[in-house]
Amino acid sequence: MPELPEVETVKRSLAEKLIGEKIVEIDIYYSGNIREPEPELLREMLRGNTFQKINRRGKYLIFSLSGDLALVVHLRMTGQLLYVEPTLPVDKHTHLVFSLSGGQELRYVDLRKFGTFDLVPQGELKFHKGLSILGMEPLSPEFTVEWLAEQLHQKNRSIKNVLLDQTIIAGIGNIYADEILFEARIHPETIAGELNQEQITVLQQAVVKMLNLGITHRGTSIRNYVDGDGRQGGFQELLRVYGRKGNACELCGQPIAKTKVQGRGTYFCPYCQQ
Repeated sequence: MPELPEVETVKRSLAEKLIGEKIVEIDIYYSGNIREPEPELLREMLRGNTFQKINRRGKYLIFSLSGDLALVVHLRMTGQLLYVEPTLPVDKHTHLVFSLSGGQELRYVDLRKFGTFDLVPQGELKFHKGLSILGMEPLSPEFTVEWLAEQLHQKNRSIKNVLLDQTIIAGIGNIYADEILFEARIHPETIAGELNQEQITVLQQAVVKMLNLGITHRGTSIRNYVDGDGRQGGFQELLRVYGRKGNACELCGQPIAKTKVQGRGTYFCPYCQQ
């Protein structure tokens, strides 16, 4: 699933192309991704609107449109938003095609069909079911050591579980959680409330560092993630634990291990992350 760095990369790659473009028409090949309103009404409401701004909140993309509307998109497991020439053959997993005033198309492709589209009035964004429960943006100035310490205090859950909890910190998924914990030298099953002040400080720094590094390298392409131009990311070349079970740890030389934490496959170094 695209995580914060991937969604941020998609946002940046699309913003430079979509801002100012008008939606001329929408072709719906599969309507299961559209949650509200019903597909034909969504088409009618979007037609003629212009893209004004693109924001990211956690793993959500928010397209601000003229007409005081916002299109909220979650790519889920395999969703892709691609800005392409209309002459490009339509992939069989293409579900939505936005024809744009500049002659190009914005296509939504989704192998697993889990992505979601919601069109809501701008003033009702705060009531959106997914957005309303999101926690802190980890790259915001408010994400401080003090704030993190307060969140972890007395929590009797693993630190890996806390990092994945979108109601606490928005945007971190399985890949970056493992890389963050390795960077901080913290075992993923450590009880969050038992971390000392030094560990919390290092963890906060690791979150910011690894997410920014992921963005700098345009995300992690392990399965089918690509940005709005169809380009793969490069952060997979820098992964130190995720997906590397049995490979030597770059720090100590011991084999990377894999376990399950709250049902999630979790990679770590048993020596460096005791």
